[in-house]
Amino acid sequence: MNYNLENNDELKKVRRFTPDYNKGLSENEVNQRLDEGLFNDENTVPTKTIPQIITSNLCTFFNILNFSLAVIIIIIGEYKNILFMGVVLCNLFIGVIQEIRSKLTIDKLSIIASTKADVIRNGIRTKISIEQIVLDDILIFESGYQVVTDSIIIKGSCDVNESFVTGESDAIYKKEGDLLLAGSFIVSGKCTAKAERVGKYNYVSKISSGAKYIKKINSEIMRTLNKIVKIISFFIIPVGIIIALNQFNIDENTFEKAIVQSIAAIITIIPEGLMLLSSTVLAVGVVRLAKYKVLVQELYCIETLARVDTLCLDKTGTLTEGSMEVIDTVILNENYREIMEPAISSIVNSL
Repeated sequence: MNYNLENNDELKKVRRFTPDYNKGLSENEVNQRLDEGLFNDENTVPTKTIPQIITSNLCTFFNILNFSLAVIIIIIGEYKNILFMGVVLCNLFIGVIQEIRSKLTIDKLSIIASTKADVIRNGIRTKISIEQIVLDDILIFESGYQVVTDSIIIKGSCDVNESFVTGESDAIYKKEGDLLLAGSFIVSGKCTAKAERVGKYNYVSKISSGAKYIKKINSEIMRTLNKIVKIISFFIIPVGIIIALNQFNIDENTFEKAIVQSIAAIITIIPEGLMLLSSTVLAVGVVRLAKYKVLVQELYCIETLARVDTLCLDKTGTLTEGSMEVIDTVILNENYREIMEPAISSIVNSL
């Protein structure tokens, strides 16, 4: 497997240190790396903050329209006629709670569990936090330790469990010159290694950032509902004016009563029930998926999943038992039919 990442091209331009494994980096060299920003900080894409989640769910055209009507009702003091906001608040509550729940779960996703690492600096072995590790630091790994940054073994050997990173269930023997991936565990042995990549350059950072990546969802349902509300809004003002004029022309009506009745008529035009029904149905889908330990980041992601007809999965490294069976063969090119069977026979014989 190729563990080189595109953004590692930046590291090629950095002057590398080759410290003695008994002495490690000097204080000046560590400070230089910190000034260059080449330390083991967390560089995965952050999830939305709770205020951002609340704001994104609150500041929709549908909510703004309903809140504007509610403000008018409050101003004239007819509080009993504001019950229509119950639908709006329920819809808002469902979306916010779901996203916050997902955010809290995603924020816990971390392949690196260790908080400390053994390093050698100025000839002294010491423990430091993993955020303080800099490029070319000399690290000590023993049985039971977790590899906290991509490192090259410069002395010793060990058996490494990389299942968290690559999916390989069997321990892998690593010797001098081999790469240790951040997130893997030392099963046995002891080695001294040099930090080869740190922070965003680590192979594991690419995995974490993929899980936490914020991407605007492409929902046909949400887009259609918003389009309906926007189209209706163009008719609300003229229709509202006409309704209000008719209400003012009724002799028995007071100003406040005319406004309340006008807003009541306008609210019937807004598809509030449709919005709430859509959120409720999607929320039920989220609950059902949760039973199968599926995490839904946003409510309308359910629709995206519903449109999937092919799901491709890759679990590299786990198919190592040799228990696979050939069910059928499909000839894509008839010119190779004669050599297919001998080729398969050779593969089976070798395995």
